[in-house]
Amino acid sequence: MLRKMHKRKAISTVLTTMIIVVASVVLATGVVLYGTSTFQNKANNQALTTTGIQLWIDKTGSSGWAWGAADFRNSGDKILSVDQLTVHGQAVPFQNWYADTNQTRVTVSNLQWALNYTSMKVSPNSPNGELNNGTAVGVAAPNGCTNTSGKLIMQLGSVSQNPTLCLTSQNGPVSLYPGQRGIVYFKVQQNLLTSLDASSPVSIALYAGQSGSPIEVTAAAR
Repeated sequence: MLRKMHKRKAISTVLTTMIIVVASVVLATGVVLYGTSTFQNKANNQALTTTGIQLWIDKTGSSGWAWGAADFRNSGDKILSVDQLTVHGQAVPFQNWYADTNQTRVTVSNLQWALNYTSMKVSPNSPNGELNNGTAVGVAAPNGCTNTSGKLIMQLGSVSQNPTLCLTSQNGPVSLYPGQRGIVYFKVQQNLLTSLDASSPVSIALYAGQSGSPIEVTAAAR
């Protein structure tokens, strides 16, 4: 009888040891997987930084047109696509985005310069809300950029200070590799804002997937 009890105790001890070993292996595997998942999430961070946002409301007549502009940069470590731009929660259509992501033109200096406004093409009611190109005040189109429909040529500062921008009307999201910069001018849908909104805060947001958040901007009457 005593021998049987010893055998049962030995078997019980072995089973307990095996259970502890298996549990340890499972726990260790879980820790490794969690650590790997955390590392991958950090290593594949998507981040969009938006700065220098401006908003101008046309005050000539009652045109109902407004334009905005913003600097943006991929501050994460994976490629991203800026796929939404909103004003007061209303999405601005892609064709109303005029963007330049050429890194030779969109320099750090240009990104730090105040974004400027030219004027509406025809006062008081611009046809289709178009802006005058910088060429209207003597700025030449940069190399590789033709002054045609769907282009907006802008100069921040002087030609000796910054490269001239060639902003192109978009038909979809704007992609940026990590560290790349962009500048976008955008035409707000007619009558979404009026001259009464001048000097008031307006919510503007750029998004790249889940990255991005609204920013309150004071509209200026021009």
